[in-house]
Amino acid sequence: MALKHSYTLLAPIYDTLVSGPIDAYRELSLSRLHDIKNKKILVNGIGSGLDIPYLPVGAHYTGTDITTAMLNRAIKRAQDSPVEIDFQLADSQALPFDDNTFDAVVMHLILAVVPQPELALKEACRVLKPGGHIYIFDKFIKPGQLALARRLLSLFLMHIATRTDVVFETVLKTCPQLEITQDKPALAKGWFRLIELKKNS
Repeated sequence: MALKHSYTLLAPIYDTLVSGPIDAYRELSLSRLHDIKNKKILVNGIGSGLDIPYLPVGAHYTGTDITTAMLNRAIKRAQDSPVEIDFQLADSQALPFDDNTFDAVVMHLILAVVPQPELALKEACRVLKPGGHIYIFDKFIKPGQLALARRLLSLFLMHIATRTDVVFETVLKTCPQLEITQDKPALAKGWFRLIELKKNS
């Protein structure tokens, strides 16, 4: 099943599945957004909008998702938010924006969901202005880690909701313009990580 269709089916229960303990890490990740006044920020793969309550006011946000059902939930959540945000249906692996459009990109729980995380990171890098930052919160296998159970689980989950076999360092190698400026363990003994990247000129 294509992720577009599976997430359409998951939309009504998505918040229940991924909120709770994860919310604190969403907030912590977004607290890294500094000097955002009048900046353009892409929330890439905004889903049902669970990040919206934690977005700092002052920037102009664009939220994208591949499914209309998820975007509709995000739009509804944004109605009570003071942030300036618009929404666009888009595939993170082929973003409909010009090069160097955004001052920052937020990627929460998206790189380990899309079929080709390398393409998603390349696209985020492409639309990011030089000197801009990408803020990632997601789950990754460490380089050289066997993680056999996670790799086997991914064979089943990747067609339904998410992947559990992504090695971030392998994905990053495809984007030489990006450098790691922060990498901290988060949930599940470091399986989830808070990563910040900077785009060099």
